[in-house]
Amino acid sequence: MVDRTQRDKQVRRVILIEGLANRLVLICKSVFGMSTGSMAILADAVHSLTDLTNNIVTWIVIHFSSLPADREHPYGHRKFETLAVFVLASILVVLAFELALNAIRKEEAEVASSGIELVIMLSVLVINIAVTSWQRMWARRLDSDILHADASHTLADVLITSVVIAGWQLSAMGYTWVDRLCAIGVAILVVYLAYNLFRRAIPILLDEYAIDPEELIGMIKNVSGVNNVYRVRSRWIGKDCSIDLVISVDPSISTEASHKIADKIESLIEKRFDTSDISIHVEPETKQYT
Repeated sequence: MVDRTQRDKQVRRVILIEGLANRLVLICKSVFGMSTGSMAILADAVHSLTDLTNNIVTWIVIHFSSLPADREHPYGHRKFETLAVFVLASILVVLAFELALNAIRKEEAEVASSGIELVIMLSVLVINIAVTSWQRMWARRLDSDILHADASHTLADVLITSVVIAGWQLSAMGYTWVDRLCAIGVAILVVYLAYNLFRRAIPILLDEYAIDPEELIGMIKNVSGVNNVYRVRSRWIGKDCSIDLVISVDPSISTEASHKIADKIESLIEKRFDTSDISIHVEPETKQYT
């Protein structure tokens, strides 16, 4: 398993390299957007500028999420990463609607096209595809939500650039309706990508349980010395799982014996689940707990 500190360093390295690639893509799109007079390519250049800005913001967010727990943030800063995933998904939705609206409102206009310009734009597309594949590989290897989210964003860039190139060429040939149809189709796909990211981020941000409470209760009740299990809560903090619960024991046993029962439960949970924080409160069975 990758050490958390090393993992965060590698994630930042991936984001940095992607940012350098986006800078190159931005320059190419800007130059050829102006030379061809294509508003679509210029709009895609603006989109690439937002990608580069997003890389900078993401790098900063990862830095803060890797900071240790402090007085104001006793559970650490891991939710910064989940929050960034939510923001990236929101950006995807905005870009999708922007793409669809531009396709609907687009006015017909003559656009220049040449072989060398097409080759360079296709090269830009290849760079985006390579960056997406490489980033997805590291996202799986490092199990990073923010890299998964950013890879989805980059995939959306590939689709958008593909539509821009197709629309640019078809516009030069006079088939402007195909450009609009493809753009709307890509917008729908981008919204679907954002939906999957929202499904990943929202449950964590809203503290949906990380482990089924009934599963935890059933496992804990089998521990010798446990009379009952009351409050059971679990939640995700980034990739870390935090659990707190209340158990009751025989009031006649010693404090040391109660601690041994709690230690046994903690050990059992750690062996079965990937957790970073477990808090167990022990009460005598005679006390009413709500």
